[in-house]
Amino acid sequence: MAQPESNYTCPWWLLFTFDNPIRKLIHNPNKILRPYVKAGATVLDVGCGMGYFSLELARLVGPNGKVIAADLQPQMLAGLEKRSTKADLQTVIQPHLCATDKIGITEPVDTIFAFWMVHEVRDRKAFLQELYRLLKPEGILMIVEPLIHVTQKNFRFTLDLGCELGFIKVSQPNVAISRSVILIK
Repeated sequence: MAQPESNYTCPWWLLFTFDNPIRKLIHNPNKILRPYVKAGATVLDVGCGMGYFSLELARLVGPNGKVIAADLQPQMLAGLEKRSTKADLQTVIQPHLCATDKIGITEPVDTIFAFWMVHEVRDRKAFLQELYRLLKPEGILMIVEPLIHVTQKNFRFTLDLGCELGFIKVSQPNVAISRSVILIK
């Protein structure tokens, strides 16, 4: 199956509509992330936006861990930096501006979190290959995609591609109004 078309990136200004305190009722970051993140870990939050999940990841990894918060829009990272400073988490969160075709980090990570963004990637195979390379052995990749934009067939394409590249499907946790999967390297 050919990769479904993708020529959309969520604009930075749109995040203000759903990155708000009410969202915690639907997507509680601690509940979603806690089972997959350990204190002292290095975590990549790819497509981090303004840090809705990055902040909780930083709390979970603690002062001895690191969150690499990667996004391709400078405005998103500027918002993340303001939020991380306000939450006093700026020493744990490392903002990273990535390119449209490459994340561009070299440091191995324990866990990768990709929330509502994989469907926006133009070359999913190259993207998943890069994620696989970045993960430490037995590292965790959590992909969560919106039911609104991503059909079951489209999600299955991503999942099948990941498995072809060497990821092992472990579970499909229940995340509200989303399709999700946990993959292990």
